Parts: sequence; structure tokens; C-alpha cells
Amino acid sequence: MSASNPDYEGNMIIGYASMVLAFSLIFVGVKNYRDKHNDGAITFGKAFSIGAYIALIASTIYVATWAVEYNFFMPDFMDKYAAHMATEAQKAGVSGEGLKEKLKQIEKYKEMYKNPIYFTLMTYTEILPVGILVSLVVAAILRKKPAQKYAA
Repeated sequence: MSASNPDYEGNMIIGYASMVLAFSLIFVGVKNYRDKHNDGAITFGKAFSIGAYIALIASTIYVATWAVEYNFFMPDFMDKYAAHMATEAQKAGVSGEGLKEKLKQIEKYKEMYKNPIYFTLMTYTEILPVGILVSLVVAAILRKKPAQKYAA
């Protein structure tokens, strides 16, 4: 793909795959806490909260990195992405009033993305749900009750 026509779908797949790979460190963090700091036991809730905190920290780094990348290196990203969304709508057969409405939505989205709060919230919604989902799975896998101690 040329720089003027990026492969958005391919990049999204790579992006989400790298998020899941990065969030696999949640497993390492929770297991390390369980085995080395909590006598080999952990509740689902504690495992989930540790995973969620790791996901929140990683997501915050992601948001900050995207803010720098977007503002300093890719300020035309939304223009290019809006053009891509319009092209995809046309390929999907949207035309006439439907296309006009879609283009209005795209322009509204571009305008909203200029707001730092909206920008931040939208960027968090790209990554944080993946981290929360991984945290739930990890908590379910790693939960372990403390060993029963029997009196002799």
C-alpha cells in the first residue's frame, strides 16, 4: 500500500493483535503476584483488579503515545481516514441521501476528534476494553484458593 492509501483493515488487525500480545503481560503480572507475593493463591476479584490496573496503565501509555504521534507526526490522519470511510461507504453501495448523511457524520466525527477530551476518550475506547477482557480471562484462569492446612 502506498502512504497515501494505507491499508486500514490490515493495520487494525495488526493493531488489535499487538494489543492482545502486549496485554499477555497481564497474565505474567498476575501470576507473578499470585505465586511470589500471595502464597500461590488469589481470588478472581484480586486477579481482575491487578489485571485491570495493568491494562489501565498500558492504555494510558497508548493514549499518550497516540496523542504525540497524531499531533506531531500525523496531523492529517483524520482527513485521510475520513476519505477512506467515505470510499468504503460508496463501495458498500451507499449513495444519494444516504451518502450525504454518511459524509455529514464523518465531518462531525472529524470535528469532535479535535476536542482533546473526546480524542482521549475515543482513544481509550480502542484499547481499554481489550485490556479489561484479557484481565477477565486471566483472572478466571489464574484464580486459586489457598491451600487447606490441616491440624495433625
